[in-house]
Amino acid sequence: MNGLLGLGGLLALFLLLGGAIGAVNRRHFAPRWLMFAALLVAINDALLTRGYGLLPDVIGGAWNWEGKLAALAATLIVMALPAFGWRRCGVTLTQAPGSLRAALPVAAVYCAFFVIIALAFSGSGTNAEEVAFQLTVPGLEEEPFYRGMLLVALDRAFTGRKRLLGVDWGWGAVLSCWLFGMAHAFGFSHGSFSFDPITMALTALPSFIAVWLRLRTGSLLLPILLHNFGNAISLII
Repeated sequence: MNGLLGLGGLLALFLLLGGAIGAVNRRHFAPRWLMFAALLVAINDALLTRGYGLLPDVIGGAWNWEGKLAALAATLIVMALPAFGWRRCGVTLTQAPGSLRAALPVAAVYCAFFVIIALAFSGSGTNAEEVAFQLTVPGLEEEPFYRGMLLVALDRAFTGRKRLLGVDWGWGAVLSCWLFGMAHAFGFSHGSFSFDPITMALTALPSFIAVWLRLRTGSLLLPILLHNFGNAISLII
């Protein structure tokens, strides 16, 4: 029940924020795509939680392999639909011509940020399963969802663009980063909603780098690799 209430609160905030942004510039706003994006978030959450604990954990283990893989499968299915498309969602190894010259220094800054965080907040031990999970699954599931499929849906909801730092930004990119941060920082437990600003900063802010890389290169490759690096580096050093 806490998970459903947390999701309900998040979606209410998302729709209020998205609706307010759309009301300011109605000519570039498609409400049906905003609603569809909210539906995608709800489906993703249900799969990640294995139907909020109603479905059995067949794979087992201490980490959420099954929920992550189920969510990834759903994302890939939606990406295959004509309204989305693999290439439009960034599922390609091909990088936009000349993009790596700009992207690689930014990727280095991203890595340095997480190395500093790892050194500042040293862990308390780990095991092979945790390392394997963090090196693979988080980036493989979350980047295609937030920087791929969800970004495409939100870009359809908000069609206005501003050129900045070599890419065309829209409210879709901003809201996808906001949702990524809120998914980690916002929840419901012990009878009330909670929000952790530090977690929000440590997730939402780096996600702007990831979405810039996705827009600049046209590919999810670097965001996936860097996401898993950020998750795993604290377990390694």
